[in-house]
Amino acid sequence: MNKDILDLIKKKALLEQALSELVYGAIEVRTENKTRYIYVHYRLSGKQITSFVGEYSDELLGLITANNEKAKPLKADLRAINHKLREHGYQKASLPSKIQRNLDFAKRNLALTIHSQAILEGVATTFASTEDIIEGAKVTNMSPKDIAKIINMKHAWEFILDEDVILAEPNLALLMQINELIEEGFYYNAGKLRDVPVRIGGTKWSPVLPIESKIKEDLTSILNAKKSNTAKAIDLVLYIQKSQIFLDGNKRTAIIFANHFLIQNGLGLIYVPAELVDEYKKLLVEYYETNQKKPIADFLATHCLLKI
Repeated sequence: MNKDILDLIKKKALLEQALSELVYGAIEVRTENKTRYIYVHYRLSGKQITSFVGEYSDELLGLITANNEKAKPLKADLRAINHKLREHGYQKASLPSKIQRNLDFAKRNLALTIHSQAILEGVATTFASTEDIIEGAKVTNMSPKDIAKIINMKHAWEFILDEDVILAEPNLALLMQINELIEEGFYYNAGKLRDVPVRIGGTKWSPVLPIESKIKEDLTSILNAKKSNTAKAIDLVLYIQKSQIFLDGNKRTAIIFANHFLIQNGLGLIYVPAELVDEYKKLLVEYYETNQKKPIADFLATHCLLKI
């Protein structure tokens, strides 16, 4: 799957998410036992859906009316993207049962994985606050920057969990799309290869500038290695984190990218439990400085795999 198609699918997923957060549709007011209730009618995946909204009020009616206006350009953009996908010859494939099962497993554990990634990133959040942010609830005990990081992770996860994306080849184009979502609103070059030197906290070691052809070659080498797919996923995490391919968000990008690969093969999830983050960071610095991969790879294999 090329970058153009991936970009279209990413936009499609974001539009569908935006629509799913709106209560909209053709409004029907029903009277039952002298009380009025509001229902909406809309189409979803070609099917006509009727959904109960709540007891009638002018405020609720006004909200739905406003949402209908908000939905119009979103649906128009969605139609345009679907048209472009057809022009590219893209067709949605049916998912094997093992992938569908792993997708459902990942969705059930979304708060767990995002919370662990937030802690690894140094975001001051609790599991409950992370859940609230993912579900769209208001959180007042966190900085806007930390909330934005969690929302961006949610968008990146929703992207890879999209049925159109999960079958995509795990390549540099996909990796760049994930980082673009993770760093949206933080850096002008989100999703682009780092072109300036960086320093890593806690160590004097610094990575070389990434070269596109070398990254593609390295990713292909990891994916074609004669080892288990779980071991390949661990190698992906460590390679991306150590290479510092992007200006920021490399740990989050690496874990989500590796999870795409694991889910694609029906093998569960990989994440660093919040209570083990300090130990993991220590091992990561040792890996950076010594290039001895076995200790941290063994740690990931022993403590960080969530099997179905």
